[in-house]
Amino acid sequence: MNPVFGIDVSADDIVENLSFFDSWEERYKYIIDLGKELPPMAVELKSEVNLVRGCQSQVWLVPQRQGELFLFNVDSDAHIVKGLLAVVLVAFNGKSAQAILDFDIDSYFSALDLVRHLSPSRGNGLRAMVKKIQDTASASLTAAPLVPGQ
Repeated sequence: MNPVFGIDVSADDIVENLSFFDSWEERYKYIIDLGKELPPMAVELKSEVNLVRGCQSQVWLVPQRQGELFLFNVDSDAHIVKGLLAVVLVAFNGKSAQAILDFDIDSYFSALDLVRHLSPSRGNGLRAMVKKIQDTASASLTAAPLVPGQ
């Protein structure tokens, strides 16, 4: 059974695990292996509406709610990007909208020393993934609740 990123695997786990590797080649291999742990996405979800804009590779992101918590179904056509999706999911998956917005993603990426080791287009794609998740969380908080009698 695949681990649930953000629930079974935390941001602290990723930071700690990456610190064990001496070279970025080894770290990239670990990130790619993380992507292989992601559950598969149903083909019908790989649609234009679920495509993340701003990514060089094709990236699909489908938010789902379980009560107050978000779970994200993600996929990409590139192995390294799937790994980056796993790295992002540990920060946001299984969290409330407010927890998603409160998470200091810049500090997390800084602790990983990740962004400076990505090409500019991969870095932009990573930011686009994060923005889509944060926008989803933000939209859920600003949606007006239904008030009986109004």
